[in-house]
Amino acid sequence: AVPCPLRGRAGGMDLAYVCEGEKKPKSNHCPSIPLVCAWSCRNLIAFTTDLRNEEEKDLTHMVHIIDTEHPWDVYSVNSGHTEVITCLEWDQSGSRLLSADADGHIKCWSMTDHLANSWENTVGSVVEGDPVVALSWLHNGVKLALHVEKSGASNFGEKFSRVKFSPSLTLFGGKPMEGWIAVTISGLVTVSLLKPNGQVLTATESLCRLRCRVALADVAFTGGGNIVVATSDGSSASPVQFYKVCVSVVNEKCKIDTEILPSLFMRCTTDPARKDKYPAITHLKFLARDMSEQVLLCASNQNNSIVECWSLRKEGLPVNNIFQQISPVVGDKQPMILKWRILSATNDLDRVSAVALPKLPISLTNTDLKVANDTKFFPGLGLALAFHDGSVHIVHRLSLQMMAVFYGSSSQRPVDEPALKRPRTAGPLVHFKAMQLSWTSLALAGVDSHGKLSMLRISPSMGHVLDMNMSLRHLLFLLEYCMVTGYDWWDILLHVQPSMVQNLVEKLHEEYMRQNAALQQVLSTRIVAMKASLCKLSSSTIARVCDYHAKLFLIAISCTLKSLLRPHFLNTPDKSPGDRLTEICSKITDVDIDKVMINLKTEEFVLEMTTLQSLQQLIQWVGDFVLYLLASLPNQGSPVRPGHSFLRDGASLGMFRELMVVIRIWGLLKPSCLPVYTATSDTQDSMSLLFRLLTKLWLCCREENHITEPDDALIDECCLLPSQLLIPNIDWLPINDGIISKLQNKQLVRLQFGKAPGLIGHTVSSQFDAFVRTPGQPKIDHLRRLHLGAYPTEECKSCTRCGCVTMLKSPNKVTAVKQWEQRWIKNCLCGGLWRKMPLSYS
Repeated sequence: AVPCPLRGRAGGMDLAYVCEGEKKPKSNHCPSIPLVCAWSCRNLIAFTTDLRNEEEKDLTHMVHIIDTEHPWDVYSVNSGHTEVITCLEWDQSGSRLLSADADGHIKCWSMTDHLANSWENTVGSVVEGDPVVALSWLHNGVKLALHVEKSGASNFGEKFSRVKFSPSLTLFGGKPMEGWIAVTISGLVTVSLLKPNGQVLTATESLCRLRCRVALADVAFTGGGNIVVATSDGSSASPVQFYKVCVSVVNEKCKIDTEILPSLFMRCTTDPARKDKYPAITHLKFLARDMSEQVLLCASNQNNSIVECWSLRKEGLPVNNIFQQISPVVGDKQPMILKWRILSATNDLDRVSAVALPKLPISLTNTDLKVANDTKFFPGLGLALAFHDGSVHIVHRLSLQMMAVFYGSSSQRPVDEPALKRPRTAGPLVHFKAMQLSWTSLALAGVDSHGKLSMLRISPSMGHVLDMNMSLRHLLFLLEYCMVTGYDWWDILLHVQPSMVQNLVEKLHEEYMRQNAALQQVLSTRIVAMKASLCKLSSSTIARVCDYHAKLFLIAISCTLKSLLRPHFLNTPDKSPGDRLTEICSKITDVDIDKVMINLKTEEFVLEMTTLQSLQQLIQWVGDFVLYLLASLPNQGSPVRPGHSFLRDGASLGMFRELMVVIRIWGLLKPSCLPVYTATSDTQDSMSLLFRLLTKLWLCCREENHITEPDDALIDECCLLPSQLLIPNIDWLPINDGIISKLQNKQLVRLQFGKAPGLIGHTVSSQFDAFVRTPGQPKIDHLRRLHLGAYPTEECKSCTRCGCVTMLKSPNKVTAVKQWEQRWIKNCLCGGLWRKMPLSYS
């Protein structure tokens, strides 16, 4: 079915970083115990280790959660599981984690206070003493398909189309019900449903009347809302059984119905020559959670494995002639049956230790596969197999042909160096015991038998050399996919070279501008955050990172302050006060702030005095930023300075102009909420001076396709600003301490859990020191704009993506401030996750 034979290419994968625990003299990891890991769409990786306690001789089953950008900052929690953890599963939103153990206990973990490095177990379910072999969240009915052949289309809806797919279970009104399904070793299937009120409904049912041992199982979902379970008893002489499971809620109780589907025997067992060669089935996986009609099987002996891919097809059943004479209808229309057919199989391989399947929902029609093959776009088409000799192969998910290969530390040693090998012969070779592909299939994480985490880069073209334009198109397609789904795009950044940044940002903007207005509004902040994270990767665009974060901050402040305005009469059919403000400010281009003010209904702007006072810090930021921008207009020739891109951004300047008007009106109500300026003369009206200059600058670039240069008179006036007002220091965000910028020269970075690396080989930081505070200087809460002092006493949280810092607990109880804080309680303004910082973060 696949057009061209794919050769395994050594250039397709390389090691980005490895992160390990402290070296202990006695190994306290148990080599025989299986490990599991799971990778969420927010780029959090959870994995397990079992620590052996020397004195008590018992095991502690740990769950570790890391964010891929700060792998050393690991959050380790004693899971409380009494037996070994057999499954870990993230939910679709990447914010909750299920863990299940060999004693039948299933626990659901969620973030405490929305912090990525603080987790608690809230609910769970149990099938006492019955080890769990497969676990999955129920499907929420959301399924996209990526069409590679449409990657040139302008509309996101064509590139990433929504597939009709029913949730496993719906609440009233069609809302998907949350919950999980697990299969245990004794052949039971258990389903737990989470009701909106926090209650858990659990039901357990036998998979079929004849219960038998289930050594391996997997769960998949059908478009009609049913669940399919595949099971094997571990012996390749027994069939692989499939069951359909239907879940329903009857009288507030969960009900499970099961029925048997066609089963299959692995082909290597029906072949007389190899009948007894592979006695055990070691891996059984559906190719994707929402593809119940394709399954991957691996059978092994002590040293070798073989992998087969099967697919479920509808076939016509030939009918004997006798029946055709009796009933002519039967002859016309053959009865259809479902039958498993083998798609492909590998030759004898080294023994497989782990399998990782792609999560990218790529469309598998013939045209899509052909276009993918012609353009060498392979994410989502390859699955990864790890072997006992430490190597990893990526093979095509349909043909099982090799696409790329990675040689581990132990598998590529030359034969003529026995000295290196001798100490190794005592123990088994290091290999991955658990592996997971990222959500765009551009990275692979593996946990090996020593509890060390390795992060591998996988090239989108599997090592084929492409021209720059094509490479950019591949990355752009995946960035757009993350923009539409809201998934984190860290794994795409692994492949961005500094020379690509400028092009990618421009092309991303072009694609965004082709979408309809509604979609643009939905994605407006996400694209800014995306541009910021791209600009971090090149030293020539580093100053724009500050601008993009300031823009996110401006959008959020503008929305919050406008939402505080209330219409004077409640039943006015008119626009909301915020919309009317925007309309009037863009219509009246007067440079005098008071003339613009006259056109507004001032009664809509009346707020309580305490509210206005509590907003002073945000108002001060707006005032300071406008002054900083205008003062930097004369030396706009240097794009290295932060703030440069605002001088040509009509939309942002328009927002600042609206906010100045609102602040001016509020200043009449309560003068102490106005921004404070240090002026040289007492009589000068600073607000109206700034408004006048801002309006002139805004008029130059208000139409995006017709931007004029500011005239000399305006520049002269801006040159005078520093002699009239004290230009404030703007607190830009710190440049991120994450790993991504250290990975660009393709050198392997070695890290240790619990120990942040120094700024080794960080080329970018030197130019940037001018904008960042040094360690001894006072810290600032970037979102509340409060000064925290040089050595903060309050607990803070910082964003995993942009490094912005804010206090964990709110110092203010006013509702307006709460409304502001609600904007970033779950995620940072840039969409990144929060992590709690150690108190001594200075």
